Amino acid sequence: MIRICVSMACLLSLSACASSGGPTEAPPPAVRQQQDSYYQSAAKAVSGREAERGAPRAKNVILFIGDGMGVSTITAGRIWAGQNRGVDGESYRLAMETLPYSAFAKTYTHDSQVADSAPTATAMTTGVKSYNGTIGVTQSADIRKCVTAETASADSLWEIAEDAGLATGVISTARLTHATPAATYAKTTERDWENDAQVSPSGKEAGCRDIARQFVDWRHGDGFEVFMGGGRANFLPSTLVDPEYPNLKGARADGRDLTREWAEAGSSRRVVTDLAGFRGVNFDSDVQVLGLFEPSHMQYEADRARDRAGEPSLADLTRAAITRLSRNPKGYVLMVEAGRIDHAHHAGNAARALADTAALDEAVAAAMAASDPRDTLIIVTADHSHTFVIQGYPGRNNPILGLVTYPDGKGAVRGLDSRPFTTLAYMNGPGSICRISPQGNVCNREDLSKVDTQALDYVQQALIPLPSETHGGEDVAVFARGPGAQLVSGTIEQNEIFHVMARSLGLVR
Repeated sequence: MIRICVSMACLLSLSACASSGGPTEAPPPAVRQQQDSYYQSAAKAVSGREAERGAPRAKNVILFIGDGMGVSTITAGRIWAGQNRGVDGESYRLAMETLPYSAFAKTYTHDSQVADSAPTATAMTTGVKSYNGTIGVTQSADIRKCVTAETASADSLWEIAEDAGLATGVISTARLTHATPAATYAKTTERDWENDAQVSPSGKEAGCRDIARQFVDWRHGDGFEVFMGGGRANFLPSTLVDPEYPNLKGARADGRDLTREWAEAGSSRRVVTDLAGFRGVNFDSDVQVLGLFEPSHMQYEADRARDRAGEPSLADLTRAAITRLSRNPKGYVLMVEAGRIDHAHHAGNAARALADTAALDEAVAAAMAASDPRDTLIIVTADHSHTFVIQGYPGRNNPILGLVTYPDGKGAVRGLDSRPFTTLAYMNGPGSICRISPQGNVCNREDLSKVDTQALDYVQQALIPLPSETHGGEDVAVFARGPGAQLVSGTIEQNEIFHVMARSLGLVR
């Protein structure tokens, strides 16, 4: 909407009349997904709330995504963080929980009750719902034909922001070609095509590009100012030895070194691969940074200190990104993903999942301290949940990773099989109590009386045997503060998050 200035001060300075300095000079351009039914429905819902409540403009947006951080993970993470600080875990408050607005978001996708990370990230970055396994495309894509990703492409908020002159950044502890970060720049019907060697023969014949190549081919504005995480192998040729691990090489079959190509495309571009390189960057400058700290995903937070070359924390990455992006007077859009919460849950390993949840919360606290709530919209949410449960009737202050014990101190609670059980467990996964063998299936729960269930590597017990624990389908929490945060309330569609952010910045109609 174009604002009409009526005061002399406004006539002298249009930017002074904008509530937070957002774009006001001309209506924003239409996006490619404008006619998509999910896009239109979400836009209408957010527009209705905006008409009721008003929405001051934001200059900056920071979107935090805890991959797999369902409500039970937040609750257990809260208790874990409090107990590790020596305070009451149950009443402890995470930084994200202090944000003044909150909602539940529905995570179903166009074709599934239970989502994967590709379409949920697409929902938040583009405002549409799509198929499991697809990135950056609408429901009109044919998942059997990769070429339809071109005609079904949806513009991401990061692309729209770059084209409008804002600064952009992406941070993830996962591979930067993984589903969530890739949703800011890639368009594909196959989320697993992270490098060219993974593209199917038919995909190659059709000319479909892998995700890492789409990053270096990205032509919006001057490109990402900050792009830091894991996934180095997908950018390096199979003939090149990894800079940190001499026994590993790149994953690309086409012989291209995409890190070199990216760096040579701009005079202020810098590639860093370790903690020393990260610390050597002056983020309070016009540098553009590609940080690739691991061949695959970055280390779990619980293992980060043991990394041979060192890795920055998620909070360190967030502070650096905000420093760099804040140099743009027009504002910025930043994604921060804690991708390894999800991976630990898939492994049935609650200890690492909770440590990474706490690391995300420290990054949220860092962003809150480094930004102004009058001009910066912060949203914290998850893409989906997991089959992760908090169970039994443990007493207050019972170790969250421990066995369920009676509140009166009379020892461990036992099931009908006369064996104790832990507060945290999974519905399915590698920790299943059932063992499958040619001789027959046997379900017999291990006696945990003498097992250290608080050990970092402990795998929680589960019911259904699966090699990897699955996502859950319930709604996820959304927390928000800053201009536009009042549009986050009640139960919303996940793709409405895009519209909240884009409208707050004045970047969509």
